Amino acid sequence: MGRKKKFGVKTCAITAVTLTLLAISLFPYYYMVIQSFTAWEQVDKVMVPHGFTLRSYEYLIGKGGATNSMMWVKALVNSFLVAFPTAIISVIIGLCNGYSVCKLKFKGDRFIMDSLLFQMFFPTIILLVPRYMIAKPLANTYGGMIIPMCISIWAIFMYINYFKTLPNELFEAAKIDGAGELRIIFCIAFPVTKSVTTIVFLSIFMQRWSELMWDMLIAPNIKMQTLNVLISTQFKPMGAFPGPMYAASVILTLPIIILFLCFSKYFKEGISFMLK
Repeated sequence: MGRKKKFGVKTCAITAVTLTLLAISLFPYYYMVIQSFTAWEQVDKVMVPHGFTLRSYEYLIGKGGATNSMMWVKALVNSFLVAFPTAIISVIIGLCNGYSVCKLKFKGDRFIMDSLLFQMFFPTIILLVPRYMIAKPLANTYGGMIIPMCISIWAIFMYINYFKTLPNELFEAAKIDGAGELRIIFCIAFPVTKSVTTIVFLSIFMQRWSELMWDMLIAPNIKMQTLNVLISTQFKPMGAFPGPMYAASVILTLPIIILFLCFSKYFKEGISFMLK
């Protein structure tokens, strides 16, 4: 009886601490959402508004009389046009490289693996200036925003580790049946790596979706700015009415939440593989 009571108290204590930490971590998002529906004169002044309004969202889509509302819509479109191709290309490059290093035996494969691990120790900020100088001819273009960001060393490393767990017989059987390497990669390797592909795609998408420094550097033109950059540049001018800033921030998080809910099963499997 004493053991059950002790176990129950311990479980309740752990649950209480976990819920407290969860509430603390989610509170900024709650605050952002609530303030986005709050009347402008009450924003940042009340925790629970007396009423809710869509004025901040209407401002962004042009129904609230904003003369520059189309730039918010354009920025949202730019974010999608940049994030999705970057994530897709990163997955393809990671998949092909991971398969090549693990399943195609050639001299120097160990050197490639060590080089990938070595590059992962470099902070991104160190390579920012050289990357900009190389990509400078592509400034204010989608190519300049996508191409330099579509090679992810982490994605390649993830695929390499996953392919190491797959039996060689799976791919050798396909070769015996006459399948070429590209067919093996996209018809056999790709389907069996759903969990890793999901976590790589979502991680790269989230990283690219929230990228700020590179987009500010390579695409200063207002027509090419992503939503994340526009929020950062408009914060001071809109300081008197921060409601639309909160609304834009909510919109910025929605694609990530939707993607996670749609692919949560594979995301959890990918996380389990990473922790092994």
